[in-house]
Amino acid sequence: MAVDLELTPKRKRAAGERCCEPIVYPDVEREHAERMAQVAKALGDPIRLALVDVLRRHAGKVCVCELVPLFDVSQPTLSHHLSKLRAAGIVDSERRGLWAYYYVRPGALHELSEWLR
Repeated sequence: MAVDLELTPKRKRAAGERCCEPIVYPDVEREHAERMAQVAKALGDPIRLALVDVLRRHAGKVCVCELVPLFDVSQPTLSHHLSKLRAAGIVDSERRGLWAYYYVRPGALHELSEWLR
């Protein structure tokens, strides 16, 4: 049994022209996505993730001198990781004399965790 199909030649699409209509669109706005990506990127390092875990489970502020023995890195390296977490808005610190005391900012991970649900 022969089937008659009408074939049309392929044509090259112009740059930026869609091949088809999208089925779904993102719910997240660009600015919101950039903010969540910054937080996710900061948490993408195992040491930073472990630091946030220690800080969120601690009842108060933790001195950097208490954090250094928990990790197999030097104090400057640990401070670098804490600086990245501060830049992402996940942790904050306060100075007391020579030492800095770190804590997870209230609600810092709420936005990301709500979106992941």
